[in-house]
Amino acid sequence: SAKLMLIVYAHQSSGSFNAAAKDAAVDVLTDQSCTVEVSDLYAIKFKATATAEDITGDVKNADHFRYAEETKLAWEEGKLCADITEEQRKLTQADLIIFQFPMYWFTVPAIMKGWIDRVLTLGYAYTPEKRYSQGLFKDKKAMLSFTTGSQESMFSADGINGDMNVTLWPLQNGILHYCGFQVLAPQIFWAPSHVPSEARSTMLTSWRTRLHGVLEEKPLSFTPSDCFDGEKGFQLKPEVHEKHAAKEYGLTVGIHLGKALPPNNQMKAGV
Repeated sequence: SAKLMLIVYAHQSSGSFNAAAKDAAVDVLTDQSCTVEVSDLYAIKFKATATAEDITGDVKNADHFRYAEETKLAWEEGKLCADITEEQRKLTQADLIIFQFPMYWFTVPAIMKGWIDRVLTLGYAYTPEKRYSQGLFKDKKAMLSFTTGSQESMFSADGINGDMNVTLWPLQNGILHYCGFQVLAPQIFWAPSHVPSEARSTMLTSWRTRLHGVLEEKPLSFTPSDCFDGEKGFQLKPEVHEKHAAKEYGLTVGIHLGKALPPNNQMKAGV
């Protein structure tokens, strides 16, 4: 069956490198007879703040408004506001979601964080039982594609910004994998504004090449949920710990067991 792709795109300018990267993805994926939808967040003036306005009609507890609980009820009753419902429609149908953005302050721009906060509703995108490797979106793939202001050397284990693998852990583990997505290796465009235009063209060419085989890629590895004991505060089970004790590296960037971080755990599949 034809694949459906969603690009969640956050840049203010159609003349930007991010726009070119988004256009390249639309182009290549459409050529492979995929259907591509783009959520151009600035163009649609997407609201970033999670508020009671996200619910049509009355909330259950106006005195102490709790966003997750109230939107879960609203989602169940079909009372989420139209912009959220529309994004959830696109997400439900999508096989692959690409987040295209310039990295702001080591994370996504506010408008994209708002998409995450508002669209990934409790009940719809995750539940206490269905998250991580048991997550609701385990049949979907997701990836980050972004530009940096700093050059690659600055985001190394010896660089002033620190290891990019560490920077990516909250986004890829705490948002994407949390919802069950198979997370594809990120596409990082290092400091496009600081390189000559030929270098930018080369970056786009390699992105296009990658997109041709993107659906066959292996996802990044995360520690399966059943390695943790739900009865004991979701700690790693002793037998998993023992099995891993003699290894040089921790399991992942976050679940490092006090050992060295596995190299490129958040940057390359199969490590």
